[in-house]
Amino acid sequence: MPKPFLSDADSPLPRRTRRSFARAAAVAFGAAFGAGFVGTSLVLVGLKLLPLPSTAKTAPTELTSADGRPIALWSPAGQARAALPLGAFPRWLVEATLATEDANFYRDHAISVRSTLRAVAVNVRHGEIVQGGSTITQQLAKNLYLTQDRTFGRKLREAMLALQLELHEPKDWILDRYLNVVYYGHGAYGAPAASQLYFGKPVQSLDLAESALLAGLPKGPALYSPLDHPERAKARQRVVLERMVQTGYITQAEADAAYAEPLHIARHQPPTLQAPYFSEMAFNEAKRMARLTDGDLDAGYVRIHTTLDPLLQKAAERAIQLTLPKGSQLEAALVALDPQTGAIRALVGGRDYRESPFNRALGKRQPGSTFKAFVYGAALTRGWTPAREVDSKLTTFIYGPSPKDEYTVHDYGDIYAGRPLTLREAIARSDNVYAVQTELAIGAQNVVDFAKKLGIQEEMKPYPSLALGVFPVTPVELAAAYAAFANGGYRVTPHAVESVDTPYGRTVHPLEKTRVISPELAFQMTDLMQSVLAPGGTGYGARPYLHAPAAAKTGTTDTDAWMVGYTPRLVVAVWVGYDSGRPLTVQESHLAAPIWGKFMGTAQAHLPGPWYTPPSDLEAVRIDPLSGALATPQCGAAETDYFLPGTAPTATCPLHRPPVVPEPAPSRWWNWLRRLF
Repeated sequence: MPKPFLSDADSPLPRRTRRSFARAAAVAFGAAFGAGFVGTSLVLVGLKLLPLPSTAKTAPTELTSADGRPIALWSPAGQARAALPLGAFPRWLVEATLATEDANFYRDHAISVRSTLRAVAVNVRHGEIVQGGSTITQQLAKNLYLTQDRTFGRKLREAMLALQLELHEPKDWILDRYLNVVYYGHGAYGAPAASQLYFGKPVQSLDLAESALLAGLPKGPALYSPLDHPERAKARQRVVLERMVQTGYITQAEADAAYAEPLHIARHQPPTLQAPYFSEMAFNEAKRMARLTDGDLDAGYVRIHTTLDPLLQKAAERAIQLTLPKGSQLEAALVALDPQTGAIRALVGGRDYRESPFNRALGKRQPGSTFKAFVYGAALTRGWTPAREVDSKLTTFIYGPSPKDEYTVHDYGDIYAGRPLTLREAIARSDNVYAVQTELAIGAQNVVDFAKKLGIQEEMKPYPSLALGVFPVTPVELAAAYAAFANGGYRVTPHAVESVDTPYGRTVHPLEKTRVISPELAFQMTDLMQSVLAPGGTGYGARPYLHAPAAAKTGTTDTDAWMVGYTPRLVVAVWVGYDSGRPLTVQESHLAAPIWGKFMGTAQAHLPGPWYTPPSDLEAVRIDPLSGALATPQCGAAETDYFLPGTAPTATCPLHRPPVVPEPAPSRWWNWLRRLF
């Protein structure tokens, strides 16, 4: 039986005491309520006065250029785009999102107390965050400003930021922003990107069935993906439609009709990116560097800081587009890197990524005569000098004991100088006879070892044809190997990524520089390769585009055209050819030089700087190219070359000796005076 209510007369306490207690309780309750009200008001006022974070975190995995500009997003739906206004979204999608994620969005404030308490109870029981309870405003705050880590601290910051959002922005703005940034899976952030990804259509064109499917994805993008789990996606769609019925947005008949509608899921398309060949390479490099999976990139909150120079990238793309014949299937690749660090500043892997995503900057092709730089570099380390002469004529070399060990060398077009050439002339003319003679004289294996030391990783055999570049390399590899000549003798690692930021920390590309040749040798090769751009040189066609000195080497095979060259600030490799290996015409074989020249001219204006200074122990000597001996005033075309101490020629040119001037005959008066005395 319940205990009867006690009257004042039955109370054991005096009336005055009871009234005192009542007054004290009322005062205490009033004070507590007032303090709570004042405290809450102060918190709200503070949140209202406190500005939102100045920069919102962009959730998608993002590539940035060397100067911090965004290049591309890891998103099959393409690049970052302008946000759509709320009115542009179909009514079905807005209502499906509200019914599924936050039915009381327009009635409640930033935080749903009931959902939050329920989630807190579950999370406390498990000792970690296992259940949400977030409103649309909280989800937006998380997407804009926070990482995805599941901690109590992050949930508290999320709640405070949600309160701030609703104090600063109206509900429509919050819902609009949510629909533009929420994650729908497979790298698609925002409903517009998701609509293109899953249905191949603008978000404005979605019907009820499609809208319901999209609205169900943010709860579990990977779990309900229509690409990977179509059955789960369909079941999730049914849940969304039923919630729309419960909230009064649609009728049961409309829900049943939408559920019965067959969905046509679009094929997963690759992204369209800025600097697409470079971006794809950078994404792959970042995954290796920071040990990330595609899933990690899909989850977002990853920043990949690349080495790309946007101005140089545009110049590279423009040089190729302006030079290759329109309508032809001729392809090209260009790589430009910083010789001091190996950082790739521009990269083009083909004329149109949409037609062919194959990255030709990473494709192996025969380097032709560009490989001769390694032949001559190896020779200079083994006693060869710039004054060494080789006769330029059709030559058959015997390189072994067998009668079959013969190799006949032809120059391009079977055009020979018909006389001995110095090393400078051989490089300028790209003489094949000189190159093979040099290789055989110093030993083919020494050439292989030298090339590998500079970074050529491909397997090479010590054949006589090695000197003519018959073993394939990639443009990136070739540019990196030439960097040793450009930076004073160091091997560097070509790379497209400087650092990767994830929610768990930063991974930085290590600067790797290894001395592989002497600064004297690097300068000698640089000085000699300047002749390629001089009148009569094979790269002279690039000269009109340049604004300052440069060193370079051309290369041509039946199917490939190359030009590789550098300044102290940049190394640039250009390849031109057909994917099919179709032979080049004479005109096509000369297209690498103008591409290289157009780009390098822009690069010189963009990255000006002084030319190289010769090392102090090198001796500058003028020699006669016809004899290889010291030039005299009578030598018509002398060249200045640099020699290590004790290696310069000492004999005077025998072909242009100063004329012998006979002594004048004595006069008759002198003879008479001499006889008189």
